[in-house]
Amino acid sequence: MKLLFPLALLSVSLVGCNQNTSIGNDREARVDPAPTSAPIVAAGAALQNVESAAIKPETISDADVQALGGKSGRCAIKLTEVGFPSFLYRQDGAGAIKLNGKLIVLPKTSSGRFEADDLLVVLRPVDEVGNAGLKAAEMIIVPPGAKEEIGYRGYMQCFKGGQA
Repeated sequence: MKLLFPLALLSVSLVGCNQNTSIGNDREARVDPAPTSAPIVAAGAALQNVESAAIKPETISDADVQALGGKSGRCAIKLTEVGFPSFLYRQDGAGAIKLNGKLIVLPKTSSGRFEADDLLVVLRPVDEVGNAGLKAAEMIIVPPGAKEEIGYRGYMQCFKGGQA
């Protein structure tokens, strides 16, 4: 009986812990100012003087998505089924990735291939479905001057009007 009260108190204190929708859940969204989007920069300028081995895709926040024009009619590559996008694109148009704290818009050069200024992103479908029902996909990134490509496996989610 003595243990019941502390357990009840602990459970009450944890209620709502998963309600923070901020990236990384490491900030108090109701108190901190709304995040601003990363600047939209050409690939060459965004990656100038950055070692290619240090380039990793970053989370595209809701503010970033809005700066890019929103999700409507687009698809996203997400590294987890419930995560934020790591690559946002139109089936018939350009894609965007966040590298080095900057949003980079890449024109589509062929099916599943986006590139500019020697930065290449290739998307490949994978014959697999995640637990939440999203189709699996691979995202291959080849930074300028890289000796090796960087590959990630994630999930594709298309939003209203973005096809599947």
